[in-house]
Amino acid sequence: MKIAIYPGSFDPITLGHLNIIKRASLCFDKLIVVVMVNAEKVHSGTFTPDERVEFIRRATQRFPNVEADQSSMLVAEYAREKKACTLIKGLRAVSDYEYELQMALVNRKLNPRLDTMFLPSSAKYTYLSSSIAKELASYGADLSDFLPREIIGDVEKKFNSRREP
Repeated sequence: MKIAIYPGSFDPITLGHLNIIKRASLCFDKLIVVVMVNAEKVHSGTFTPDERVEFIRRATQRFPNVEADQSSMLVAEYAREKKACTLIKGLRAVSDYEYELQMALVNRKLNPRLDTMFLPSSAKYTYLSSSIAKELASYGADLSDFLPREIIGDVEKKFNSRREP
């Protein structure tokens, strides 16, 4: 069974992430979308790791070979534990490539059986990031072009409560 890992912070998952998930899920028997939790920054995100995992589960329920998880391990060790052969990394711009290539080489050094597959963003999502989606949410903007419909209500609720006096 060919297993891939798609690691990230997913704070929250966006339509760009979902596009990468959909495309990667066609290439592997199982795709694990894993919220990577930095122990030093566990409280720094907008959403808790548990909330992010739940958002991913809801947004990917139509993909039978996709599951969501969270980990505070090094991604190379997590991949070894899950018997994954490939890391999936989405690239929005050339500037992403330099950093991700460096990380791919480090991960390969830590786990020689682990390859990294780079998937360029679809053109319609190149500009999209979780940070942009959260900024728009903070202003009460329509999120339907940015986030999976399954989580928009939760994101709006979080940001509406922040705007209320």
